[in-house]
Amino acid sequence: MFGKKKKEINEEYFKEGVVKVDEGDVELAANSQEEVSDKILNSGMLKKYTEIGKLMYAMLNDYRKGQYRDIPWFTIAAIAFSFLYILNPLDVIPDFIPGLGYIDDFAIITFAIRFIESDIHKYLDYKLEETK
Repeated sequence: MFGKKKKEINEEYFKEGVVKVDEGDVELAANSQEEVSDKILNSGMLKKYTEIGKLMYAMLNDYRKGQYRDIPWFTIAAIAFSFLYILNPLDVIPDFIPGLGYIDDFAIITFAIRFIESDIHKYLDYKLEETK
């Protein structure tokens, strides 16, 4: 999924990656929650996404369990792509490069949130209704 031929992280790169996501990628992303959460928490740049990352994982897991299906495939694929990208240590800018390694991860998660923001709000409304 993460070929090296395109080096520029932009919306087009994000969209191209998202459309390649399949059910296996969603499963892999869902099963990697602990590793992705640790990486988000341990990188200063991504730390501000801790809570939204938890919410995105909740959406992904509720979708997989069939509890919440009022969500477009693009949103599920965007979440999976983002988490798998963050998990990949040898992405466009390798994570081991001090000070720069998380810039591309930050860009990917930012694109994801921007594209799926309305679905996140709908999911939050659903969760609030569910607790009443």
